[in-house]
Amino acid sequence: MKSLSLRNYWGLIFAVFILLFAAVLSVLVSEVSTKRLEEERGNALSSAAFQMKDRLDQYMWGRYSEIKTFGEIEELALTTSIEEKRATLEMLQDQVPAFSWIGITDSAGVVTASTNELLEGMDLSDRPVYSEARQADYVGDVHEALLLADLLPNPGGHELEFVDISVPFFYSDGSFGGVVAAHLSWDWAQEVMQFVLRPLNRSENELEVFVLSPGDNRVILGPEQFLGKPLPIDSYTLSQGKRAGWVLEQWPDGNSYLTGFTGGRTNWEYPGLEWTVLVRQPEETAFAAARDLSRIIMLSGLASAVLFALAGWLVAGRISRPLNEISNKAKAFRKGSQLVLPKNTGVREIEDLSNSLESLVMTLGTTESDLVRMQDLAQRDPLTGLPNRIALEEAADRMMKRAHTDGEQLAFFYLDLDGFKKANDTLGHLAGDHVLQKVAERLMAELPEEAFISRIGGDEFVLLFPCEGMGELPTRQLAQRLIDRLSKPITVEAGRVQLGCSIGIAIYPDNAENLYTLLSYADAALYVSKENGKSQTTFYRDIASE
Repeated sequence: MKSLSLRNYWGLIFAVFILLFAAVLSVLVSEVSTKRLEEERGNALSSAAFQMKDRLDQYMWGRYSEIKTFGEIEELALTTSIEEKRATLEMLQDQVPAFSWIGITDSAGVVTASTNELLEGMDLSDRPVYSEARQADYVGDVHEALLLADLLPNPGGHELEFVDISVPFFYSDGSFGGVVAAHLSWDWAQEVMQFVLRPLNRSENELEVFVLSPGDNRVILGPEQFLGKPLPIDSYTLSQGKRAGWVLEQWPDGNSYLTGFTGGRTNWEYPGLEWTVLVRQPEETAFAAARDLSRIIMLSGLASAVLFALAGWLVAGRISRPLNEISNKAKAFRKGSQLVLPKNTGVREIEDLSNSLESLVMTLGTTESDLVRMQDLAQRDPLTGLPNRIALEEAADRMMKRAHTDGEQLAFFYLDLDGFKKANDTLGHLAGDHVLQKVAERLMAELPEEAFISRIGGDEFVLLFPCEGMGELPTRQLAQRLIDRLSKPITVEAGRVQLGCSIGIAIYPDNAENLYTLLSYADAALYVSKENGKSQTTFYRDIASE
């Protein structure tokens, strides 16, 4: 076998070493970045699942509260006629169209008054909507329409499904008078799901939501092919043991999905239902960015390896002795030592090789810096440049820890623009995007020192800042300044826009010490601001004491 020349021999060895070095370093960097991106994507899906469940429970709590309130005032109307009772029920149904049917029974379970006279005179004593509500408030799980299937209009032609809500009422002497019962159409849940997914689907792909019934893990909301079927998957089991999380798992179709989940109860108290919500995304889609990043790092390392191996081959004829020293230094660098290459003044080839290896390390270090910049972009809202929900979670954790250590308070402002949807629909989505950018600029202009502002989706923003010593009046004045600033007309190319702003405020740690709980409290206070006429501020403390 013909021997290789010294130059070719050492050039070959040098090429192999550089390739291995680049591959190991690329794999290590890729592994760290992939784990980080997986964590961020899983937390995002878990957050979406929690938001979906919170919206469902908030809506159910609202409808339950309306029936509960009606049941409490029913005793005052015992002397009124059936026609007047029926008119009152139909007025409530007009205000909340999701109520497909509302009725009042006597103590024996016979319907005495109802919307559109449906089921009047019918005995419901053997139905859960009556029997379960004799002693306590009752909220039943999603079920198909039975008695009302042929009586209610059904323009869509699909199978009608209801959630039962019923409460007992009692005479002044304490005796049982009957129940106020309602069938809540399940169609509203589809609207809630679209509301939650709409901002996510602008940047994410192939997201699917599943709402599972408690006990039998039956799908009651989700893709049509899953409806009514149980889901024997790990995420459902995990959701029963903790509040929220995510898992990479194989579904019955044989494909792997990243699944965010949340179970148990949120902060909306009403009897009965403890749905589990899952949000899934195909693994290939969820981790596409991680795979692309890994590929870029590997290709960059390989390209650098080829270039520097060629440089090594060109100078290998004169580096027989120093090459061993360089190789040893490089191996030590792989183990964590500082890379210090020998400098042989007067031997130009050795100096070039040393400089080339140092350049390789700088190139790979630059790639890692690019990764850091990409991670920063992942925490930024691409439209407004404000931090997004992922950045909010990190900032809230950091600021709550600091407030706890310093014994301070932290205000959570939940802001929602009034009139933005109308402007967006009238002037177009491009103009709507420009309006949101103007709004972000105004918020940043009013941002107090050490405060944090983020856009969490659509026209909703969350502001955090330490408020120790400010008191309620300065906090309210800050909220009013934000409302006044955002209520000024905004001019874009498409025209002039007049918006408003409603705000809900929750205080850490006075109201709660958990981020999602504080956000839900601030959102509940925002809801009251909206209901009370918009362009105003509500503290959660004020509605929690009611």
